[in-house]
Amino acid sequence: MFNLDTHDMNWIFKPKAFEVTEDKIVIKTEGNTDFWQNTYYNFQHDNAPALLASTSEKFFSFTVKTTFDSKAQYDQCGVIIYQDSDNWFKASIEYEDEHYQRLGSVVTNLGYSDWATTDIDSNIKSMYYRLSRRGSDFCVENSYDGITFYQMRIFHLFKGAEEINFGIYACSPSEASFDAIFTEMKVTECMWH
Repeated sequence: MFNLDTHDMNWIFKPKAFEVTEDKIVIKTEGNTDFWQNTYYNFQHDNAPALLASTSEKFFSFTVKTTFDSKAQYDQCGVIIYQDSDNWFKASIEYEDEHYQRLGSVVTNLGYSDWATTDIDSNIKSMYYRLSRRGSDFCVENSYDGITFYQMRIFHLFKGAEEINFGIYACSPSEASFDAIFTEMKVTECMWH
C-alpha cells in the first residue's frame, strides 16, 4: 500500500485560488470550468482543476469528504480519475436548484462521456466518496456519514490498466464560483470485495 501525500500530488488546470494544508484542501471554483466529452450535448469541456496522485497500485480504496455551498446549476466537487481528455471518471453532486441536486458520476472512455445520476435534496451540503480499484475495474460509493457506504456504480476504464491519476476536482460550468472543501482524504486497502 502507499501513503497519500499532498506534496506528491499535481494539479491539472491549476485554480487561481486554493489552499492546501495538512488536513484540508480548498478549491475556489472559476466559472465556465467542467469535464465533458461529446455525448448528447455535442460539446467538449476539459478545463476543471483537479489535484491528482499517480499510482500503479492495482488494489486500493481512496476516500474523501467533500463539503460545499454550491448555488449555481451544475456546480460540483468530488473524486476523479484523469488519464487524458478522452479517458476519465468523476463522481460528485451537481447542483440543480433550491429543491434538488444530482448525485452522480461520469465515465468517459475513448472520448465519449456518460452520466448516471439520482436526485437528492438540495439541503445536502457534504458527501463522502470512496473510489476503489481492482486492476482496470473500479467501484465508486457514497456515504452521508463516512461509515455506511452505498454503491453508485461499477465501471471499466479502457486506459486504466497501468498507472492511474486519481484525486479530487471542483468546477462551476456556469458563470459562478464556490468553495469546495476536501477533508479526511486517505488511501486504504481495497474495500471493494
